[in-house]
Amino acid sequence: MHRLNSNIVISDSARLCSLDVFRGIVIAAMILVNNQVGDDIYYHLDHARWNDWTMADLIFPFFLFIVGAVIPFSVANRLDKGQSKRELLYHIIKRTLIIVGLGLFINAFPYFSLSSLRIPGVLQRIGICYFFASLIMLKSGIRAQALISAGLLIFYWLIMKLVPVPGYDTVILEPGKNLAAYIDNFFMHGHMFEPTWDPEGLLSTVPALSTTLLGALTGHVLRLSKSPAGKTFLLLIYGSAGVISGLTADVWFPINKYIWSSSYVLFTAGAAAVLLGFIYWIVDVINVRRWSKVFVMFGANALGVYVLSTLLEKLLWEWGTTLADGSRIKMNAYLLRNIFASWSSPVNASLIYSLTVLLIWLGLAAILYRKKIFIKI
Repeated sequence: MHRLNSNIVISDSARLCSLDVFRGIVIAAMILVNNQVGDDIYYHLDHARWNDWTMADLIFPFFLFIVGAVIPFSVANRLDKGQSKRELLYHIIKRTLIIVGLGLFINAFPYFSLSSLRIPGVLQRIGICYFFASLIMLKSGIRAQALISAGLLIFYWLIMKLVPVPGYDTVILEPGKNLAAYIDNFFMHGHMFEPTWDPEGLLSTVPALSTTLLGALTGHVLRLSKSPAGKTFLLLIYGSAGVISGLTADVWFPINKYIWSSSYVLFTAGAAAVLLGFIYWIVDVINVRRWSKVFVMFGANALGVYVLSTLLEKLLWEWGTTLADGSRIKMNAYLLRNIFASWSSPVNASLIYSLTVLLIWLGLAAILYRKKIFIKI
């Protein structure tokens, strides 16, 4: 048995297969959504325009959630192997720098122009949230972690709703006019996804850290010395409470991915816990695993597949070809038009194109998995 800064006893079981399956599902969904092309896209494969949510809006918080869920297993495993907390801290810092560095590399690729380099990004947010969530876990117990997660959400809610933005008479939560956008524009002007704001900006990383901590709390639940049925029940109850809380809070602080609203954190973390609860029961409890092998292969090399697929996606967006009439067209649009749109409706052509890309990356993931090549940092 092992104790991790808490009076709650947890077991020393190996990391669960359901965690890799969950992560693999998220990576597969991320590739599917990121490779939609054209204006005709199925509603839930595109992000909501502002407030509200679609299935696509669940993917990034689900990934942060699983990053957090794995931390208790990783920390306990390294401590059990005799690593000191100092050595563990060095590993955390090293991992963070690599993840953030990869994110900056992706943003710079393929032109590497520092004058227009986007500073925030998906991997940058993952790295920062992983770093602080790991530190909090090393320095505090489970109860304190829960209180910190709740405190971050309350803090963010209050400053976003009560602190006025210079230049506006009232608090506004519209694109480019809210406090998060003001802070991003002040510190990173000219280096953001949008001219005046960024969906992975500085202030909105605060509630994203809460998403990661809620995932870590779920990891603690999975390591409790309770029956599998009891742990599944806790995940489903915990997750359902999060979904209901998020939908309720939406009335006062709308569910919104772009500003990572507190209601969005509660809703998406709750949904992630429910999904993980079902996967845990099916994969690790009743041992029905044949269907999950595809996702295990994705999950085993999640970071590598994500980085490589994103680089290829950027190339297809940047490279183009000249048509017979002399006009230029991006390579992904060219492939969509000439291979898929000729025999399918526009919305289905986009879906089939992205599924084809997904199958290509599944092939690579399968080769790596069978050769036991796992890209780790």
